Amino acid sequence: MNDFIFENRTKVYFGAGCVSKYLPDILTQYGNTVLLGYGSGSIKQNGVYDEVVSILTEAGKTVIEFGGIMSNPTLEKMLEGTEIARANDVDLILAVGGGSVMDCCKSISIAARYAGDVWNDFWEEQGTLNFDPVPLGMIVTMPATGSEVNGSAVLTNTERNIKTDRDYPRSNADFALMDPNYTLSMPLRQLRAGTFDILSHIMETYFSYPIEDNVSDDISEALMRGVIRDLRAALADPNDYQARSNIMWEASMAENRIIKMGKSKDFEVHNIEHQISAYTNCNHGEGLAVLHPTYYRHIYKDGLGKFVKFAERVWGLDRADYVSDDALALAGIDALADFIRDVGLPTTLRDLGIKDELIELGINSQVDSFGTVKDGLRVIAESCYTTPGAYREIDKAEIFEILRECY
Repeated sequence: MNDFIFENRTKVYFGAGCVSKYLPDILTQYGNTVLLGYGSGSIKQNGVYDEVVSILTEAGKTVIEFGGIMSNPTLEKMLEGTEIARANDVDLILAVGGGSVMDCCKSISIAARYAGDVWNDFWEEQGTLNFDPVPLGMIVTMPATGSEVNGSAVLTNTERNIKTDRDYPRSNADFALMDPNYTLSMPLRQLRAGTFDILSHIMETYFSYPIEDNVSDDISEALMRGVIRDLRAALADPNDYQARSNIMWEASMAENRIIKMGKSKDFEVHNIEHQISAYTNCNHGEGLAVLHPTYYRHIYKDGLGKFVKFAERVWGLDRADYVSDDALALAGIDALADFIRDVGLPTTLRDLGIKDELIELGINSQVDSFGTVKDGLRVIAESCYTTPGAYREIDKAEIFEILRECY
């Protein structure tokens, strides 16, 4: 194991009925005014909103609502919430939803206590968070990002077409309430995409240094097998509570920093997908599903030993059936691609509708002679940065090739 420092201060309450059981007592620790953040309104359709507001009201809290948080939350939306939080001097921000809601509320908790340019100082570059953000709590309704148990928040700057995330341990939520029953109303498309996002988080940590056996990778291998098993089970029976509860905790385990300890971490695929969705607003998990197999075919030789272990330990492939480590490693990547197709996720950028979205953007104002998807993909590739934790650093020309192959 490489050296590391582990920190996670979020207290998790997990299980059926945990919101009604624990939230009333939790609220006694905070002041009177609560900013309630949520998304497009699904929580009003499935009863979660009524339950949470009822608990807040019975606790004597003044509830300030901040709804309409979109997928891929924008800097503009976050600043709108920041003004509301400041104007009402909120004592607690309570995010009810999935990763986008949690990320936006997490960002608001920082920005509401900061007088400077929050984008430049905390998202453009990794800053130093030397003050306490507004206290924050999470109620998870869509497991995927693990945002409930870390300090990371993803924001999109629409003026600059940059989507990026930063992780500040000081901005971890104080508490997270996780009732698997809340996930049963998720659309199957979101179940597929969100669960693949979980798998992506694990793989991008797993496929990084060290290649040698270590505790973090042992846990990651078990988690990957579990995610694969549980997504298949949840798709076969969307009301399978056991599968849903497993997926919910797998999302948290993927991003609560435990499996990252001692790992260099390669989040290049997330970086590329962030820029695709910064330009096209495509579904995050679906974009990751398209990118991963192609990216891994580009870099597998540089981490061959780990890709062999992936084939054997995650997909159960037998070394004796393959003529070389190369063949076995590629078979493991093929097994990943087959899984993506079998569970109904998209396999190409065309499946995501990238062509029409790129043309509608009118990127010709930024690049001469635009008018083809190829040039649009080149714009996206040029906007990407490369991550230092990978087995091999790829350049923007290779990112462009990956995007072309994925198209």
